[in-house]
Amino acid sequence: MAKRGLIVKSLRKPKFSTRQHNRCKLCGRSKGYLRRFSMCRICFRELAWKGEIPGVKKASW
Repeated sequence: MAKRGLIVKSLRKPKFSTRQHNRCKLCGRSKGYLRRFSMCRICFRELAWKGEIPGVKKASW
């Protein structure tokens, strides 16, 4: 779980567009961010395992 201050800071519009930092919509994590799903790898994995993300299925071969 990210610090509340960093989450609030990331929601504000930055002075320059290059200073924008992607954060997970669910937990606020900044590292391991997947743009396509706008969440971190950990939240993505949990939701995919539960079957809550449409079109995503756990690989098995």
